[in-house]
Formats: sequence, C-alpha cells, structure tokens
Amino acid sequence: MKIAIVTPAAAGSRHGNRNTAARWASLLRKLGHRVAIRVSWDGTAADAMIALHARRSYDSLMRFRQACPQRPLVLALTGTDLYRDIRFDASARESMHVADRMIVLQDMGLNALSPMLRRKTRVIYQSVRSVRRPPPLKSCFEVAVSGHLREEKDPFRAAAALQHLPVASRIRVVHMGGAMNEDMAREARQWMARQPAYRWLGELEHGQALRRLARSRLMVISSRMEGGANVVSEALAAGVPVIASRISGNIGMLGGHYAGYYPVADEKGLARLLWRAESDPAFYRRLKRQCAARRYLVSPQLEMGNLKKLLAELF
Repeated sequence: MKIAIVTPAAAGSRHGNRNTAARWASLLRKLGHRVAIRVSWDGTAADAMIALHARRSYDSLMRFRQACPQRPLVLALTGTDLYRDIRFDASARESMHVADRMIVLQDMGLNALSPMLRRKTRVIYQSVRSVRRPPPLKSCFEVAVSGHLREEKDPFRAAAALQHLPVASRIRVVHMGGAMNEDMAREARQWMARQPAYRWLGELEHGQALRRLARSRLMVISSRMEGGANVVSEALAAGVPVIASRISGNIGMLGGHYAGYYPVADEKGLARLLWRAESDPAFYRRLKRQCAARRYLVSPQLEMGNLKKLLAELF
C-alpha cells in the first residue's frame, strides 16, 4: 500500500512532528508499505494519508478528501491541536471531522475530545529504541532539559529553579535545544551569565542529545502544553527519571499517580522536587521505579503493532 504522510515540519527539521513522521514512515515500511513524507500533499496518488497537525495540515487534508473521497484519512493531533487550536480554530475542528481516524500520543489526549470524536481516536505512544545508559557524572548531579526554546515549553523554568536550591546542592542543569528566535537565545545567554549551574548547549545532533540525556540523573520537562513529548519517551527508554510540569500531556505519559509532578510555572515547586530527588535516595528510587513501569509503552514493537492495527481497521 502507498501511504502519504504530511507534516508541516520540513525535511531536516528536528521538530517533534518531523521526528514522528520519520519514525512512522520507517515502521510502516517495515510492515511492507511504501511511504512518502511531504510538507503538504502534492497530489501524488496514495492509498491513504496520515496528516500531523489539524490546523497546519488543513489544506492537504481537504484536498486529499476531495480528490480521494473513498480513501482513508488519518489525523494525528499535536499538543497545540489538543490544548489550543481545536478550541478556537475552525479549520482545526473541520480537519477532525473529515478524518476517518485520529491519533493521540498519550491516553489523556482523549479527554480533550468530544465523545463522538473519541470513538474514532486511537492512542499510539511514541517509541524509542533501547538506549544504553552510560555512568552518570560523579562531579555533579546532572539534570537534563531537552527541548527547543519556545514559549510553550516554558524553557527557563529549570534555570529559574536553581536559585531556590540549598547551598549544599550539586545540581547542574544542561539544556539541549535550538532557540526559535533571537530573543530566546539572548535570554538563554543571560541565564548562563547569572546562573553558573545552568548551561545551554543549543541544538545538538539527535544521537548526541540522546547520549547526554542518558547519562543524566534526571530529566525536567517544564512545558505548558504537550501532546505527548518524545523526550519523555526517550527518558523512559533510557531509564532516566523525569520531573514534569503537571499538565495533561505529561500525566498521560507518566501516569496519574506519578510522584514527580510540580505545578506549571512554579520554580519553587520544581526546586523542591529537584532537591528531594538529589537528597532523598528513597524518593529517587521511587521515581526510577515508576518510570520503569511505563517503559513498555515506548517499545517500537508496540508502536508498530498499533499502526498495523489502525490500518487494518481502515482496510
């Protein structure tokens, strides 16, 4: 079968949507399908389309539906879709209604949808191949932040938390991710100048970023909205405990009873959790144990099996 995947993130981009599209293309090819990834649908014949982003892929969705009314159309909802656009944007809402099936990347995503839309939506967690975990640094308690510098990510919350840690803390925050504009880059440099325990590395090659994450003792995800962050999948695969903002997308990844949540945009709450993870071995072991219990969700075999099952429903 020939499948068109549409994502608004261009080739060479390291944005999450492009990574998701590339991984799905690889898994679908292993299942025997031919797959082409495009920023927008160019009219090339396809037996089915999978489009990421309800608002930004609207034109491609509508043109495919008009040209191929009997062929399956699948819409994958991103974090900005679920937690912003579908509330206010008519094109995003129309995209959902024309899709034959929809995908959300964690089970709490279903709660953002009406019962009618929920019935045609499937949960498919993003997978990560097994990650070898190197020994952590002995010179400090290294904490990773992995994500682009965007407002939705609340990117400097971990840097702000450092000033609220006890003097005895050995925490060092290493931030990996590109700045989306010069203002964000300037702010990152200002944080480094006034907070020696914070270091912004900029955008790294994916393998290098994954190795830095894997050697860290903790990962912080401080986002204001997430559809189901791939960096959380990476942390679970690497066995790195997570400290996360208490938002729907993170709860859907880590579970409702996870011990490592702090209130959104609360650097003091984040600092308390960071210090507790550093200073309380029993709490740190609890975070590791809870993350290990969710690791099965990010297996490539499970993701491929769920994609296969989705296609079987449509054909």
